[in-house]
Amino acid sequence: MADKAPAKPATRSAKEIEADLAATRERLAGTIDELAFRAQPKELAKRQMEDVKLTLGGITHTPGGELNTQKLAMMLGGVSVVLLTVGLLRRSRG
Repeated sequence: MADKAPAKPATRSAKEIEADLAATRERLAGTIDELAFRAQPKELAKRQMEDVKLTLGGITHTPGGELNTQKLAMMLGGVSVVLLTVGLLRRSRG
């Protein structure tokens, strides 16, 4: 097998290099704009709420989209126990 010589880089004109630089600047500007948009507190809060909704939807609904009453009842029962415990602790201390 013959060793292949490394390919010589194609010589580019100054206009081609300037065009590549301009295209790169445009891509970077777009990326910076997108990052700035995503970092806005309003957008962060919006994405957090969407995540919470998806998580709660996955917990309270079946894969078919129907309400999972058994899981919902267990969650409400757990919340009730916690609230009752907190109320009793406050009452005993007060």
